[in-house]
Amino acid sequence: MNTSVASTPVDQPRHVERLITGQPTSDGAGVKLVRVLTQDLQQRLDPFLMLDNFASDDPKDYGAGFPDHPHRGFETVTYMIAGRMRHKDSAGHEGLLQNGGVQWMTAGRGLVHSEMPEQEAGVMEGFQLWLNLPGRDKLCTPWYRDIQSEEIPEIATPEGVTVRIISGESQGGDGAVKGAMQRPASDYPTDPLYLDLHLPGGGATFSQRLPATHNAFIYVYRGTVEVVNAQGAGSAVPLHRMAILDNEGDGVMLRAAGTAPARALLIAGKPLREPIAQYGPFVMNTRQELMQAVEDFQAGRFV
Repeated sequence: MNTSVASTPVDQPRHVERLITGQPTSDGAGVKLVRVLTQDLQQRLDPFLMLDNFASDDPKDYGAGFPDHPHRGFETVTYMIAGRMRHKDSAGHEGLLQNGGVQWMTAGRGLVHSEMPEQEAGVMEGFQLWLNLPGRDKLCTPWYRDIQSEEIPEIATPEGVTVRIISGESQGGDGAVKGAMQRPASDYPTDPLYLDLHLPGGGATFSQRLPATHNAFIYVYRGTVEVVNAQGAGSAVPLHRMAILDNEGDGVMLRAAGTAPARALLIAGKPLREPIAQYGPFVMNTRQELMQAVEDFQAGRFV
């Protein structure tokens, strides 16, 4: 851990465009979760398609897990805060996600996988983000990587903020995944940034520069976070709320509200600006491509 890196200066911080309250729902075999980024926000937050937050200490809420189901045309990023989840897929990959770990999966041309809890009690908490693929890559070879907690770079700023860099760059450090398709970052068109920020109470701020091209949002999962303007005033983002950030400015400045610490995800990416056609777990560019995806899945043509 690097304890000597100061937050990147931001001259014109972005503001909160609007706050979003997630929608309680269930998925898989009845896992209770909150869908924070819903389908109606896909164009505004392009290239991101969905963000789910699951969190419960009741096994009845998560015990049945997510049995075999297909995906095509996008990537899933699963980040575990607490608990254990076993992943298996039709390409022969298998891994165990544990506290603080990430699974980055490129579904590409299609695979079938399962995500099943490997615990019968205790807290299970985490997030799943769906990241779109450009049309040219929607039928690429599926790819998968498990990243254990100790492999995720952490940087502590002099202000006491801990930054876990899952993807992208922050405070001079590179994330665990710079592009799931193992290409140079310059050839990864969405250039995703995914940070987990642990903010101490008492007024410490954290700044992150963001390209003007990137759509960005924060999701608060502990405490309350303020999005701070150039004059030092803050707009509060309460617990379990998503703040869509406007696209004016060169970055974002955050701090925990009051004396209590807070935690939040900061996620940003460059939009693809391509048509989005979605049918459940298939995300393509056209209706015809969706129909082909369903046909291929039903015919057993996925990996």
